[in-house]
Amino acid sequence: MRYAPGNAPGGGGGRSATGTGRGKWWPLVAITLGNFMLLVDVTIVNTALPRIADGLGASFTSLQWVMDGYALALAALLMVAGSAADLYGRRRLYVAGLAVFALASLACGLAPGAELLVAARVVQGIGAAAMFATNTPLLMAAYQGRDRGVAFGVWGGTSGAAAAVGPVLGGMLTEWTDWRTIFLVNLPLTAVAVWLTLRYVGESYGDLGARIDWPGAASFTVCAGALTYGLMRGGEHGWTETGTLAALAVAVLALLVFAVAERRAAHPLLDLRLLRRPSFAVLMAAALLMQAAAFPYLTFVGLWAQDILGLSPIGAGLAVTPLALMSLLVGVLGGRALQRMAPQLPLGIGLLLIGAGSLLHVVLLGSGASWPALVPGLAVSGLGVGAAMPVLVSAALGAAPPQRAGMASGAVNTFRQLGFAFGIAVLGTVFGTALRDSGARAGGRDALAAGYLSGLREITLISGLVALATGLLVLAVVRRAPGSDGGRPGAADGADAGPADARPRAQAPAGA
Repeated sequence: MRYAPGNAPGGGGGRSATGTGRGKWWPLVAITLGNFMLLVDVTIVNTALPRIADGLGASFTSLQWVMDGYALALAALLMVAGSAADLYGRRRLYVAGLAVFALASLACGLAPGAELLVAARVVQGIGAAAMFATNTPLLMAAYQGRDRGVAFGVWGGTSGAAAAVGPVLGGMLTEWTDWRTIFLVNLPLTAVAVWLTLRYVGESYGDLGARIDWPGAASFTVCAGALTYGLMRGGEHGWTETGTLAALAVAVLALLVFAVAERRAAHPLLDLRLLRRPSFAVLMAAALLMQAAAFPYLTFVGLWAQDILGLSPIGAGLAVTPLALMSLLVGVLGGRALQRMAPQLPLGIGLLLIGAGSLLHVVLLGSGASWPALVPGLAVSGLGVGAAMPVLVSAALGAAPPQRAGMASGAVNTFRQLGFAFGIAVLGTVFGTALRDSGARAGGRDALAAGYLSGLREITLISGLVALATGLLVLAVVRRAPGSDGGRPGAADGADAGPADARPRAQAPAGA
């Protein structure tokens, strides 16, 4: 790791992050603020979707893209953003990401139509990828020893809180002001984060010999985008429709190009040899499928709560908070104990609890159900999220060789965000089909309510079965690699990594 002159931790400039006094925590404030914003924006839109649909005349598919455009851009560019930060400077890329995020937030808040809102959300996700990829390495460069542990504790805690705050904050802003405020509120916050970063955060770099894998980045982005588009289009226009088949064919072709590019690249985004390790391959699948099972269906629960139950945006946000609150509680009270366990235990059992919670919705969301019927399932799922999420990155590190620690943590976060994007696409397709079928059978509000409940039961059934199957697979397959660090704290900072992969990546906060 190299540093800009005068900005190494403990070095000159008079603003050392590892010095004494209150000023040493300003880098943590700057980095945590940006991280909190980008994670809140994953879910803050949930409770505003009905108002967005009314205000812009947005279709159901457009609402899916409002959610997915952000998550997809974040996932597709996360690994390449980490490589760019290592080469061009992590602080520089973080500030650039904040600027892009702010400008895109302004565009979201001023969007006159659904198409421009979706486009702005994609750009917002690009900025978020730059911010997310640089969080961990900036903190690693800014703090040492005990201060580093404190910094990561605060950073992880606020990351988990973002999941709980997002829907409620979105509901408050939507109900008390206007849905556009959920984006415009980012402007003053990013201004503060930029000022603090430029004033207090030192510049640092990664491996001098690394290069950006542009062919891998391009093919991966095309594959993820085409697959998501194909899944949504298939649900709306049919799976044999020309546009659907073309999108899915492009996704397959791009995946093949990505595989070839990664095998030939001197500095690949993802060393495909890691996937030959059964534990690592299953953990990547678990990252994708857990995120797809645990969170995307909450978007459609929020629509039901407002469109059918008549809850306010704030009420809809509060209705889904038991999951995030239970997750946060488990992380706070049991975080250290979970990290000491064999990783397959909290991860596998957590997935089984997520599955059980989802299946409780299938049972309890019967005819005439209201929001209290959500609480048992959300609470059980929250226990599972709290147990599984904090262990996921350390489990991936334990399944990979130490010199691939940065790549492993970057990959697991990428697969997590892809899981959210794919989950919105797949579950949205199932939910939309249920609504159309109910409308075909009969008209009126009763038919619409029945369609919503039918759709919710179907998507929670799918989520539950996926989580249960993934949990059993994790328990059966995942083991630490011989001689691995087992995911010790600090292992992802690249300290033990060789020149092939001295690239710290963003860690996975609980509940994000």
